[in-house]
Amino acid sequence: MERLDWLAVVRHGLSTGNVTAQEAEAGGAERIEIPERDADVPLSETGREQAEAVGRFLREQRPDLAVVSPYLRTRQTAEIALGGSGVPVVVDERLRDRELGVLDLLTARGVEARLPDEARRRARLGKFYYRPPGGESWADVLLRLRALLREIHEDHPGGRVVLFAHEATVLMVRYLAEGLLEQELMEIAHRTAIANCSVSSWRRDGDRLAPELFNAVDHLELHDAEPTRQEDVNAEPV
Repeated sequence: MERLDWLAVVRHGLSTGNVTAQEAEAGGAERIEIPERDADVPLSETGREQAEAVGRFLREQRPDLAVVSPYLRTRQTAEIALGGSGVPVVVDERLRDRELGVLDLLTARGVEARLPDEARRRARLGKFYYRPPGGESWADVLLRLRALLREIHEDHPGGRVVLFAHEATVLMVRYLAEGLLEQELMEIAHRTAIANCSVSSWRRDGDRLAPELFNAVDHLELHDAEPTRQEDVNAEPV
């Protein structure tokens, strides 16, 4: 099967929820107080500036398709970045953020204080396979990403596709594109904070996708947009 020529993942710009989550963690709170449901959290003003900067980078890369998470912050990032470019945009729910169930909106302190049994179960199973009640494991998310990427490869052979998605998605696409093992993925996740509006990309090399960029933010600094690395609203506490 012919593969894509180029695949990139852009994490959404800084959201208002990112800012609130960072403040809750720093202040020792147990819960992140966000009025919207996660799917409706918008970009902050900094996030909009980041989206404009990544748009300038993408114009040079000339993608021919964008696939976007349905969450508001990712759709806003794509709209700002691709505005006026003519790049077709497809919204696909398989790119949505990981669902955390009972852990949603809890800080690391909150999980330990309110759900100690779940904290112990997660520590025993590991983040890759641990599924919180009502939520998804990393392995669950990979199932939907595998299906999405297979369709993209089949429907756009030789194409140049950019995904607009979330923090964990960047790591999981790297896992799939590079054929990593669980331990390798977890080591990368432990040492890497995925930046808002960062670009990670892979370019075709024979019959495989070879790494090109990972968590790159040079385009933000070039256009005077502040790089930020706040966790997603529902990012699983470490």
